[in-house]
Amino acid sequence: MRIDQALALGRQLQSDTAQLDAELLLAEVLQVQRSYLMTWPERSLSTSQKRRYEQLLARRRQGEPVAHILGRQGFWNLELAVSSATLIPRPDTETLVDLALSECRKERAEVLDLGTGTGAIALALATERPHWRIVAVEVVPEAVALARQNTEQLGLENVEVLQSCWFDQLAGRQFDLIVSNPPYIDPDDPHLHDGDVRFEPVSALVAGEAGLADLRHIASCAQGFLRAGGQLMMEHGYDQGAQVAALMRAYDFVDVKVTQDLAGRDRVTSGYKPESE
Repeated sequence: MRIDQALALGRQLQSDTAQLDAELLLAEVLQVQRSYLMTWPERSLSTSQKRRYEQLLARRRQGEPVAHILGRQGFWNLELAVSSATLIPRPDTETLVDLALSECRKERAEVLDLGTGTGAIALALATERPHWRIVAVEVVPEAVALARQNTEQLGLENVEVLQSCWFDQLAGRQFDLIVSNPPYIDPDDPHLHDGDVRFEPVSALVAGEAGLADLRHIASCAQGFLRAGGQLMMEHGYDQGAQVAALMRAYDFVDVKVTQDLAGRDRVTSGYKPESE
């Protein structure tokens, strides 16, 4: 089997990203960059490489995410280890990173990332702002270990990963910025039975109150962990912007706004703790 034939086989996957999936899996088997596949389409796979590629395609056909098959996922400018213990980092979440970098102007800020998962948000911020001190918390032990692994692999010394259910282990600590991508999907959402999310932990996806329970909990507690003038930013579903903005105002946040992702969908709602009088 030649490279071009292998890619043609991969394009038969029942996936919206079949071409990309095939390229990523074949590049993994051949241990080459994706550009190599376009440059040398006539080169042949060995028997073992063909067998391995077909095995990976079979896993993808069963719906297993490419990130889980490869054990890694790109986010921001990072390559992160991933596992079934937490969510796969998604491009939509880069909207939250962009907003944090543009709005928190302090050279030396104390930042909290709630429900860090792989560590994606915390680690992206840490690479861009080496003088920020970032605390990343996660309740699932396997995800805590994964976030610590990613932190160590990137050689970042300005990130502290803690096991905590939201704010439980943070008594007495104060932050300039709190960011979070919490569970926000309605338990009755039919999309939970489709695509990659079938292989991700339900606890990292679903929240009560039609997806608002964790967003509400964070908003209700965050004032006690923010310095005066500090900011809270939360990612949410495309149809939850108005609701999240309303609940943040209900918990006394000011200058609340909803920010859209690159597709123009509501994605992050932010607000400030009032300055001390």
